[in-house]
Amino acid sequence: MPVELVGGMVSPYEGAEESGGRGGPFNTDYITGFVRAHEAAGYDTALVGYGATRPDGWAIASHALHVTEKLSMLIAHRPGFAQPTLVARKAATLDNLTGGGRVAMHFITGGNEEDQHRDGDFVEHDDRYRRTAEYMSVLRRTLNSDEPFDHEGEFYRFEGAFSTVKPATQRGIPLYFGGASRPALDAGAANADVYMLWGEPLGPLSERIAAVRDASARLGRAPGFSVSLRPIVEDTESAAWARADRIGDAVEARTASGSGFARYSTGPNNTSVGAARLRAFRDAGHIHDERLWTRIAAGGNSTSLVGTAEQVAESLIRYYDLGCTTILIRGFDPLNDAITYGRELIPRIRALVAERDRTRELETQAAAS
Repeated sequence: MPVELVGGMVSPYEGAEESGGRGGPFNTDYITGFVRAHEAAGYDTALVGYGATRPDGWAIASHALHVTEKLSMLIAHRPGFAQPTLVARKAATLDNLTGGGRVAMHFITGGNEEDQHRDGDFVEHDDRYRRTAEYMSVLRRTLNSDEPFDHEGEFYRFEGAFSTVKPATQRGIPLYFGGASRPALDAGAANADVYMLWGEPLGPLSERIAAVRDASARLGRAPGFSVSLRPIVEDTESAAWARADRIGDAVEARTASGSGFARYSTGPNNTSVGAARLRAFRDAGHIHDERLWTRIAAGGNSTSLVGTAEQVAESLIRYYDLGCTTILIRGFDPLNDAITYGRELIPRIRALVAERDRTRELETQAAAS
């Protein structure tokens, strides 16, 4: 099965996280160069993130789609601030304006109460996931329905809902989703086309995949899976681990000062089950499965694979073997790392996937003969 490679996050601010984060004025030219570099590197998709203080992701995605030819945009969206019928029309309109088949949505329900409150959302954590499930269901129905429909649920009510604009291709608008709690599992199993997972050790991650598959199968569904990791790739393994140490020292210093990854720290404002899982893996040890590095794991996409391009590709293919046919890889120097990945890592990933798929095809043919 072909692998989808996702990069990003697309940002209008220059800079590298490992040297102090992104900053400076809003830079449209930087967005252009960033997404074109990802397209040239061989990525299929770039992620446009969401935050209560960040620039609008829909506008950034629109610009990025218009300055690239094939690169798709995975637009992160937090339910609760715009009606699902409206967002369905926004997504379908953008899909038609940009050639079709290049728009997807990633639903992030939110696990940081402070960030939720900035946008006026005071709904409790578990309730938010029920809202997300209903939101995704209404949005999908709006995109697919050939006639107006009524809906009356726990959080939304519509009469005669309809969209005259539909997705431009049979691909539609794929719905990605992430979350680690039990309410999240229920919401994703019922609605996600791709269930997104943070980079955990292989054993625990395989258990999570099995749980989602079981819950989805009971509903007659079979979503795909994505894993998100931060590769640290150098010419030698020792150089890669040395860079990891430098990144770890810098991140821990910023966290101690109350910036950087500190936003994922424990406390009353953090209700993310996924973040708590990552911190538990970090506390159990900084290296898992030979090269999964968890020293700075606190939440979000914050675990790494460390080594040469060949070593990291071999580790990534083990997640593919578990069923993760979407792989999100983002560096700590996002632009320059994307260029490096395109030269060294991405070709190796695609070659290993092709090799795996050929082997499975031969095994299937042999079993049928």
